[in-house]
Amino acid sequence: MEHDAWFFVGVFVFIFLLWIATGGPTHPISFTGPALQAPQQLGGGTYLSFPRALGIGGSDVSLPGSSTGGGGYSASSNEPLPSLSGVDYGEPSPYRGIVSLSHGVSGAGSTDPRAESLQLSVVSGADVPVDISGWTLESEATGNAAVIPKGTETPTSGVVNAAQDIVLTPGMQAIIISGQSPIGASFRENKCIGYFGSFQKFSPPLPDDCPSPSSELAAFYGATYVRDSGCIDFVNALSRCQVALSAPAGSTSACQGFVATYLNYNGCLTAHQNDADFAGNAWRIYLGRTDSMWRTRNEVVKLLDKSGKTVDAFSY
Repeated sequence: MEHDAWFFVGVFVFIFLLWIATGGPTHPISFTGPALQAPQQLGGGTYLSFPRALGIGGSDVSLPGSSTGGGGYSASSNEPLPSLSGVDYGEPSPYRGIVSLSHGVSGAGSTDPRAESLQLSVVSGADVPVDISGWTLESEATGNAAVIPKGTETPTSGVVNAAQDIVLTPGMQAIIISGQSPIGASFRENKCIGYFGSFQKFSPPLPDDCPSPSSELAAFYGATYVRDSGCIDFVNALSRCQVALSAPAGSTSACQGFVATYLNYNGCLTAHQNDADFAGNAWRIYLGRTDSMWRTRNEVVKLLDKSGKTVDAFSY
């Protein structure tokens, strides 16, 4: 038995000496085999860190519905998010870094919800439009929540407008107002939309980008408009997007017809809806609340996609 033990000891010594002779610990095989790679850094800065949109280690985001496969917009994992202890921001959305909030609420906590608004936008580098109807805005502090509704691409005055999903193309914005719409619907801005401001109050104010009254007169009165000095003087005194209910007493029938037909929203819409620059770059979205949505301070605002995943969040 003792002889056998010394035999095995001798075998191990022989193998050890042979290993040393062939390179020992410096042999290349010593460096092969499985090894754990260093973990990748997540997020950073002084803000709450989200993992990258489609998982740790990859930043290419192919938006849902994209036909480009893996060639999506490259979203950053280092965009600022608030850092508040005890706040659960949930699972990040694939739209993280592609759709973002403006990180501020105008008129926050106003007693008039029509004056309370925030803004979201789609980055210009996104490769597909984004349908935001059905997404949710939520207060982490109070539990207040509202679903982004459908809207009307091109509203018409005086009728019930059909609604469709609100789709933002790359580079577009949406102003989201807590209160009810003065025209009864969410809508996309256009070059005639300022006419609605003649009789209703909008916050923030609508853009005054309507065609000038004088240019409308030259385009639609007719060839003899230069002979109608009174009509020219009346129209030149009007501001852009100012609705003229009627021409002055004693005006020609042609002047009266022009004013009634063209110097209002529907008339402008009929004349210009096929213009290349007709559609605006922003939507006005109304949540339809009768009270304020957001606190004046100590608030956490979250934007959730249809799956309930967090697209963006900020605090103030």
